[in-house]
Amino acid sequence: MEKGFIQRRSESSYDLVLGGIANDKVFNTVELYLDHLIDEEEAIKRLRFEKPNLQYCFRTEKALSALHFDRSEEV
Repeated sequence: MEKGFIQRRSESSYDLVLGGIANDKVFNTVELYLDHLIDEEEAIKRLRFEKPNLQYCFRTEKALSALHFDRSEEV
């Protein structure tokens, strides 16, 4: 592999994908930025204070088979 070359894998080759979920506040901030109603500095300032949410995407049977039921609680 030549120096500086990053080999990318196809998204479909992963069993499990973990990533952030954007909420309405994030979409609103991005829209304000794209509409040139706020600048990059203001957009970054607003996005920094958003509470991160993580999403797990089990893409294969192999990933799903790694899960096991631990317990349940009535709420």
